[in-house]
Amino acid sequence: MNTSEIPALTDAELKLLQTLVYQECGMHFDERRTAFLQDRLQRRLKECQLDSFYSYYRLLISQPGKQELSRLLENLTVNETSFFRNKAQLELFQREVMEDILRRKQEQRDYSLRIWSAGCSTGQEPYTLAMLVADALAYYYLRNPLPFESPVPKPLVPAPWRVEILASDINYSVLRAAQDASYGEHQMAGVDYGYRLRYFDKVGDRYAVKKNVKELVHCDFHNLKTEYLPQRNDIIFCRNVMMYFDEAEQKRLVEKFYRCLNSQGYLFVGHAESLLGLTEKFQMVHSNSGTAYQRVEVKM
Repeated sequence: MNTSEIPALTDAELKLLQTLVYQECGMHFDERRTAFLQDRLQRRLKECQLDSFYSYYRLLISQPGKQELSRLLENLTVNETSFFRNKAQLELFQREVMEDILRRKQEQRDYSLRIWSAGCSTGQEPYTLAMLVADALAYYYLRNPLPFESPVPKPLVPAPWRVEILASDINYSVLRAAQDASYGEHQMAGVDYGYRLRYFDKVGDRYAVKKNVKELVHCDFHNLKTEYLPQRNDIIFCRNVMMYFDEAEQKRLVEKFYRCLNSQGYLFVGHAESLLGLTEKFQMVHSNSGTAYQRVEVKM
């Protein structure tokens, strides 16, 4: 079937498909983004060699159509990401948020640190966080030496700390790229020479994340629409994901993040996103143009 044979998408069919996508993953396509949705639907229709959008919809809701549904959802997300994206926010994370959490955890004799990168795309964000956490721990112990000699060579994460960074996405193909952790020169644009030297191995014309950094990051499939989300996180990064959702779905998601965070945990959202008007369960933390939100403990 050539493109000229693809039928026009009727309003009724558009509504059916919009509703299905919303129910599956919470993504909301309003008037401004209808053309994008239509373009992606046409591509899939052509790929499946179907002659109407209604027959495509019937496929999506059928048992054999589960795989096609996940392909469509993969096509609807724009997987734009980079290393060290939004530097002001990452400085706030490394200097103030990590300092606060490390101090509180040490006082409680709890040496586990759990960070969740939700909507991690091809992995640049979780690996950036792994590098910044390693640096933050090193700085922390320069000022607060451990009462025992550190082994040589120094481990990336000093004992007794345990660091786990969960990287999740709804798109299997980008998760595979995150798992591979190998990046081309263009993708490495935001990584300075010092970081390349310490945290990457040059393999041909690509940069592979070093094994000890890679071991801190665990990749997994998660749909933010569901209730089964990673619990007991100290910090959650969910940047440039909420903009796909309508206000009702954003409120539900923020409520889920509240439940997924430990006491006084932190949530980082995208530069153009805000929790203003969505919740009173978080307070904004602001420093040098970087913002984050800290979980407010509700007194019973």
